[in-house]
Amino acid sequence: MEIINSLMTWFMKKRIHEVELFMKYPIEVQKEVFAKLLHKAKNTEFGKKYHFHEIKTLEDFQSRVPISDYESLFPYIDRVMQGEQNLLWPTEIKWFAKSSGTTNAKSKFIPVSEEALEDCHFKGGKDLLSIYFNNHPDTKFFTGKSLALGGSHDINQLDKSAASFTGDISAVIMKNLPFWAQMARTPSLEVALINNWEEKIEKIARETSKENVTNISGIPTWTLVLLRRIMEIKQVDNILEVWPNLEVFFHGAVSFTPYRKLFEKVIPSSGMNYYETYNATEGFFGIQDVSNTTEMLLMLDYGIFYEFIPLEHIDDENPRVLTLAEVQLNTNYAIIISTNAGLWRYKIGDTIKFTSLAPFRIQISGRTRHFINSFGEEIIIENAEKAITRACDHTGAIIENFTAGPKFFENGASGCHEWLVEFRKLPDSLSQFTTILDESLKAVNSDYEAKRAYDMVLETPIVQSLPADTFAKWMKGRGKLGGQNKVPRLANNREYLDDILKMLN
Repeated sequence: MEIINSLMTWFMKKRIHEVELFMKYPIEVQKEVFAKLLHKAKNTEFGKKYHFHEIKTLEDFQSRVPISDYESLFPYIDRVMQGEQNLLWPTEIKWFAKSSGTTNAKSKFIPVSEEALEDCHFKGGKDLLSIYFNNHPDTKFFTGKSLALGGSHDINQLDKSAASFTGDISAVIMKNLPFWAQMARTPSLEVALINNWEEKIEKIARETSKENVTNISGIPTWTLVLLRRIMEIKQVDNILEVWPNLEVFFHGAVSFTPYRKLFEKVIPSSGMNYYETYNATEGFFGIQDVSNTTEMLLMLDYGIFYEFIPLEHIDDENPRVLTLAEVQLNTNYAIIISTNAGLWRYKIGDTIKFTSLAPFRIQISGRTRHFINSFGEEIIIENAEKAITRACDHTGAIIENFTAGPKFFENGASGCHEWLVEFRKLPDSLSQFTTILDESLKAVNSDYEAKRAYDMVLETPIVQSLPADTFAKWMKGRGKLGGQNKVPRLANNREYLDDILKMLN
């Protein structure tokens, strides 16, 4: 195993010089991606409609091709799912990644081409390892197994002539992994792709607890559920008693900051590494390339061309769309992508901000539709996570999950924000927790601070402590337990709050 580990580490690190190349020449690399995408798709139905063969400049592209969302591309996607091809992308597409539906209540089926698998998702996974091995040359990564906690896989035959395969993006990736990657992972593919989440967790726990796991990939919330179940089965106090060689957790989808203390309790090792990734349904966008940071390197040679809209202009009829060369530091942008799976000028619903422009590094700041702005306060997910983390740090609390939204008072009274929080460890004082949360929001958001002045528009927030497993039960009731599904952090209405409170009552 030591020889295999050395060979694989050497092989993976060969990619580093290519990463350094796009770090040094980011604009040139993006221009090349842009040209290749247009040339490849010029004879598709979409390419002919917008005369891709005539487009010579980015200005031509932006003036001719409209910004799209899922609804506007769905007529094309639906036809591809029925078996038609060469509509959005020239190569055959049979795989569709099912979105968790965090932008709205509808399921989305994102086309996944062979190029998107090979040149984006797989390439991103290999680059993640290359960067990790480069940063940790003494790694023992390949002396054991990789545990990837992903979603389910379904075969959806839409008619007699076409078979379309759907599943969470993690399941689509697992199903198509090369043989060497399949050999290095656990659990078995049959168990990994079980639909029923509770059955899946139980079988994964029992199967992987017998393996030598050196690394884990997954969403923090559901990974914790698995680790705790394994600890119960093995009757141990921490997961290192089961997997003594565990060295890294690759995480994504939600901010890791609120969960760090929970993981440090389950994995009590100063040598444990945590690396963030930005691997969305629509593509692999970012990888943490420096240890002990929350920044991610924007990956620029994966067949994805990026554009950005300042968040305050996202709902403008004709917003100014910026290229990578025009972005500024610490500004919230909605991401627009054109991809090697045929998503053209597509709004993915995420917002990011740049923390570095040389190279281009980013942090995820939220969702374009997940915020609270019922009183003009413009609270985004990043604000909420910073504030609740600070409240935990100052009160000794550890949270499992949370969501928040507005509370409206009648007869001219001020409103407030209501927070539903499931604590793993209760704060010393819930009142103090609420005060620090409130003050922290004021510190990170001047609009909130202004609305809280003298309680005229917003009163002190209400924080309710929820019983254990509330969010798991709620997500199960919504059919969104496990996989790529995430608890919605913020909403500009009371849909989530009232649904949870109704369930509890």
